[in-house]
Amino acid sequence: MECRLHCGACCIAPSISSSFPLHPNGKAAGERCKNLSDDNLCKLFGQPERPNVCHDFKAVEWACGKSSTEALSILTNMEIMTC
Repeated sequence: MECRLHCGACCIAPSISSSFPLHPNGKAAGERCKNLSDDNLCKLFGQPERPNVCHDFKAVEWACGKSSTEALSILTNMEIMTC
């Protein structure tokens, strides 16, 4: 599956514990990443400063669903189950 452009769910739902640009203490689950553009594109994509957890995430239908709304719901539920 190709990443759904302008989705941004994977940049909102999960927590990130490592330090990265604009988030020196990581980010909380449900917090919109400050590196996510207004049109929901990652400003760090392809950059070495991008967190490994972001680089390692691959779009798959079971996690991304059929829409951006569904993706946010699925990823949020996954985050809750792993806390």
